[in-house]
Amino acid sequence: MSEISSGNVRKVEVVFSPVLFPVYFQNHDCTVVVIDIFRATSAICAAFESGIDSLVPVATLEEAIAFKKEGFLVGAERNAEVVEGFDFGNSPLTFRDTKYKDKSIVLTTTNGTRAVEMAKPASRVVIGAFTNFTALCDYIEQEDKDVILLCAGWKDRFNLEDTLFAGAVAQKISRNLRFSNLSDSTIASITMYDQAKGDLYGFLGESSHRKRLSRLNMEEDIIYCLTLDQSDIVPVLEGDMIVSNKK
Repeated sequence: MSEISSGNVRKVEVVFSPVLFPVYFQNHDCTVVVIDIFRATSAICAAFESGIDSLVPVATLEEAIAFKKEGFLVGAERNAEVVEGFDFGNSPLTFRDTKYKDKSIVLTTTNGTRAVEMAKPASRVVIGAFTNFTALCDYIEQEDKDVILLCAGWKDRFNLEDTLFAGAVAQKISRNLRFSNLSDSTIASITMYDQAKGDLYGFLGESSHRKRLSRLNMEEDIIYCLTLDQSDIVPVLEGDMIVSNKK
């Protein structure tokens, strides 16, 4: 216990909405995990697992259009659908083959890439999803910094799926006593995850974004996004670009 009584215990905080991020972001020397389970961060993890070289996240369609004009492969999603005129949206199933292997791509989404933009001042920003869960938790522990689990939500509103993932991560890393300083939002997220972990798919049955995706016939995306450990890559923000931690 002497090691963890010396002021080195790391905070673990869950931010339920990007609008709350400035309230929690007091210490810039921290690891921020951007979470957008349905579907941006799941898609980013899938893109790196398929072998892309790098990904530039942009917050606005105007930025995305500028990259498109420069000849980049650009994905754009708004309201869960591909924006007309772009190469792809934010479905992780886009990256089931090696079409984008070794390429640099650009992505803008309704919620996830905006959250990445907000997190940029942190010393470390990483991408989290159920699909890279174990690798992400190991990475966080190795970084050994305060942790902010930033839920992208839906247009600044709370959502269930991002909070469940934040709870899963917090529960796992808090088994290491160095990550045992848990905020109230973190405790609430862990409690919710404990209720849901036996059947995430069923627990989210009435959630707003799952129903939104189901109406668009994206059930396969939902199942993919809730499947653990399909990748051992942790996408990491370096400057304005996301790269693999395996490089």
